[in-house]
Amino acid sequence: MTWAEYAAAWSRLHGGFDPDAASPLVRGWIRLTYRGGVLLGRLGVGPAAVTASGLALCLGVPAAALLGPAGLLLGALLVLLAAAADGLDGAVAVVTGRTSRLGFVYDSVADRLGELAWLTAFWIAGAPGWLVVAGGAVSWLHEYIRARAAAGGMPGLGVVTLGERPTRVSVAIAGLLVGGLAGLADAAWAPPVIVAAAVVWAALGLAGLAQLAAAVRAELSG
Repeated sequence: MTWAEYAAAWSRLHGGFDPDAASPLVRGWIRLTYRGGVLLGRLGVGPAAVTASGLALCLGVPAAALLGPAGLLLGALLVLLAAAADGLDGAVAVVTGRTSRLGFVYDSVADRLGELAWLTAFWIAGAPGWLVVAGGAVSWLHEYIRARAAAGGMPGLGVVTLGERPTRVSVAIAGLLVGGLAGLADAAWAPPVIVAAAVVWAALGLAGLAQLAAAVRAELSG
């Protein structure tokens, strides 16, 4: 599959968003996952195996957080690898012609469980439980509203918000990485960093939720 064919297929699966019109960073990431998907497809690796691998990496993040500051650094690496797997499973499905509605459901469930694992790591590292639960609830509500709006007739994504999954990935990686480095310097510094990351997660999630709610109202109120 050529890049042009892949870009067209990717666009259809993502609400008509053209990857060639994206920012250089996003476009570069999509091209990278395309190349990775081609390679894995040639090796006979299926999208379900990539999804399962990504989820397994996510489930290892809370276990890593139990190891202290060094474990937080390991957790950041696991989140990064899981994010790569999350991009690659869709790429493999597209280049091998194995996209399916059931696969989309599996991928979405794996994403939500993975984010729950990252937030659990935040809790283990010192974030208060109520803040972790609030951040998770906001993120899950964001995805639920978009799914219900799409079922109700909203075309595409509606709007790209501040609370999208790439934002959560970035906050998780940055929080664990900076928290781990701070903890290696002084063990008492890690929890405040993790709390700050959890606050940022929840705040951006709330902002994104407000953006999405406004877009849904504008699209469906008529």
